[in-house]
Amino acid sequence: MTDYPPAAAPAPAIESLEQELSVLWRRARAASARVAKAVHPNLEPAAYGLLVLLQRRGPLRLTDLAAAIGVGKPSVSRQVVILETLGLVEKQADPEDRRAQAISLTPLGQEQLLRTQRAREEHFRLLLSSWDEAEVRTLSTLLHKLNVSEVPGHAS
Repeated sequence: MTDYPPAAAPAPAIESLEQELSVLWRRARAASARVAKAVHPNLEPAAYGLLVLLQRRGPLRLTDLAAAIGVGKPSVSRQVVILETLGLVEKQADPEDRRAQAISLTPLGQEQLLRTQRAREEHFRLLLSSWDEAEVRTLSTLLHKLNVSEVPGHAS
């Protein structure tokens, strides 16, 4: 058995950050479920991210979609089948490789996604209505910095 040195008590700033991030992540998971249901009552939260990715990047092959979100093809394939069944995405022959299929939003998928995004933006406007623009920009900048940070010696 390997002995490890006792963990140092977290610095108050780190402890506070951990507590606030825990609350944020719980709220984000609940919000993700609500947002997904707003697009379609049977939509899983993970699938919402696929819709947004297709909206931003346009048609993608299954392998490219899986690589973009960092999960395996079987997981993405299952989500795509659900999205296709719900009428939110469609598969078409890839013009660059007829053996492959490109996945894209349907007009219904685009419409539902835009409607949900507008509602979400309004929610944030109301939530942050007492903040000035500089505070919102600072939060966005710091969240971005956190999102791209890596622990030294650990691959993301």
